[in-house]
Amino acid sequence: MISAKNLIKMAKKWRKYAALQRKRISFNRDGLESCCTSLPVADKGHFAVYTADHRRFVLPLAYLNNSLFRQLLKMSEEEYGLPSNGPIVLPCDWLFMDCAICLIRQGRAGDLQEDSLVRSRCSSSCLYKGQMKQQSIIC
Repeated sequence: MISAKNLIKMAKKWRKYAALQRKRISFNRDGLESCCTSLPVADKGHFAVYTADHRRFVLPLAYLNNSLFRQLLKMSEEEYGLPSNGPIVLPCDWLFMDCAICLIRQGRAGDLQEDSLVRSRCSSSCLYKGQMKQQSIIC
């Protein structure tokens, strides 16, 4: 049987141990980019999305007003549904997403229509995969 004195000592030890476990490590803002490359949370004014090939893109919130990006989000909802706890996954590969970001930055994303978006998404993915297969056959 444990005496009251030993029980109090054990409780104090466990409190100290629990307090040490709760302490968090904080980084200064300048050293954050150098030590951590894959942060689970985006910076203020940005949001993170993932492509079908698991690449992460951190984009400014202003992109949500763009019709091209809205269409990508609608296509994502149709294909994957709304995420409850997981990340937003867009139904395109990293190559198409990179091109879409360039179009949005240049202000030319509004020129695309919905049907051309679907065709270009499929064709860019297939084209890229086809190029990769051709390169592996040649080598």
